[in-house]
Amino acid sequence: MQTVGIDIGTTTISGVVLEKNGTQKPRILKAKTIENGSFLTTTKDWERIQDAEKIVKKSRQMLDDFLDEYPEVEKIGLTGQMHGIVYIDKEGTCVSPLYTWQDARGSLCEENNGSLTEEIQQTCNVQVASGYGIVTHIYNLRHHLIPDTAVSFCTIMDYFGMRLTGRKKALVHAGNAASFGFFDVPKNVFMTEELYKMGVEEQWLPQVCTGIEALGSYRERIVTTAIGDNQASFLGAAGNENNTLLVNMGTGGQISVLSDQYFTAEGIEARPFLHGTYLLAGASLCGGKAYALLEKFFREFVKEATGQEKPLYKTLEKLAGDGKASCTGRENRQKLQIETTFDGTRVHPEQTGSITNLSADNFTPAAFVYGTLEGMSRELYQMYQTIQNGTGMQIKHMIGSGNGLRKNPVLCEIVEEMFGAKLALAECEEEAATGAALSSMQQDE
Repeated sequence: MQTVGIDIGTTTISGVVLEKNGTQKPRILKAKTIENGSFLTTTKDWERIQDAEKIVKKSRQMLDDFLDEYPEVEKIGLTGQMHGIVYIDKEGTCVSPLYTWQDARGSLCEENNGSLTEEIQQTCNVQVASGYGIVTHIYNLRHHLIPDTAVSFCTIMDYFGMRLTGRKKALVHAGNAASFGFFDVPKNVFMTEELYKMGVEEQWLPQVCTGIEALGSYRERIVTTAIGDNQASFLGAAGNENNTLLVNMGTGGQISVLSDQYFTAEGIEARPFLHGTYLLAGASLCGGKAYALLEKFFREFVKEATGQEKPLYKTLEKLAGDGKASCTGRENRQKLQIETTFDGTRVHPEQTGSITNLSADNFTPAAFVYGTLEGMSRELYQMYQTIQNGTGMQIKHMIGSGNGLRKNPVLCEIVEEMFGAKLALAECEEEAATGAALSSMQQDE
């Protein structure tokens, strides 16, 4: 069977054509990645919105190119950025921009001098973060920002599925529904009573399914329900294996482990996966971005000193190795300690980063580079410790994905040492698109 998987990411849109026959290993016939390039200019520095129709147009063109070249494709699987929402009207047409997962309106101080996320915690005892779709929706309701013709909302990949199949109402997988917030994961239903307290009527909520279902067809191929990029990346990189830890380092960082048991804690979500299982996941807001900020810092200094501006990642890679060598054998109190929470955390958006343990011996560029990489890893490792302490699970395999790991061997070494396990990089770079293609194969199971 041949299937297509489309992944609508924040910065890129990726796709694969996948072939799998019987019990043989899936084979990627073709892969493609293009720039998303759809961010809209806004006067509000906390707003992160994208042009939904531009995303759909680019995604459809990629899909059409695949179908033209591989006419034997039978199914189309979808995935993309979680948490964010687009508003749709009664005809199933988008009537708003895509409010992305990076949108910070939920962290703004309201009239009571607290943020919306804090109010939700106090009023409903529900833990949500800014960027979660229903948090965005509540803010928009209060500030009269919802188009008059809007009747519901869904993720961008769910909307793409609607546009492909002509559906007028969204059908959202439980994993995407959970990413909006206010979702009872064990029961697979929205928390309607708590939502009512915040002024949200049930009619706004999309229909939810727990399995991979057929949405309809596009060019005589079955289009299946979209899953979140976290779930798709795990499926594409790790499959369905228990006790496998996926470490992803992109703009943000994330750890995910497959579990039969439901477990949540501060900073840890249990996300619906497939066949009644969960992904226990923790996410850092500033993963690979922390390294990019450091590179920008050095680049600006070099420009001031020499008048030349050029990328310095190769230089940072060498400094990282030098930093690792200088730190070997040192006690923790002698090493530079950098907390890379520059954008806060999902639980504590007000948190900032920090640099401690500075001394005359470690006040060097190499120590700063190595300390930043170690800080990026430590934030994820602390999340893993929370999962391990709460469930008792022991990882057997650790898989790495994302360019932050693929392009930085020193970071891979740090992760291996910190987690105490061998890190194997995922075989394909388009893990989420591959997972989307694989998910579509499970529609009949």
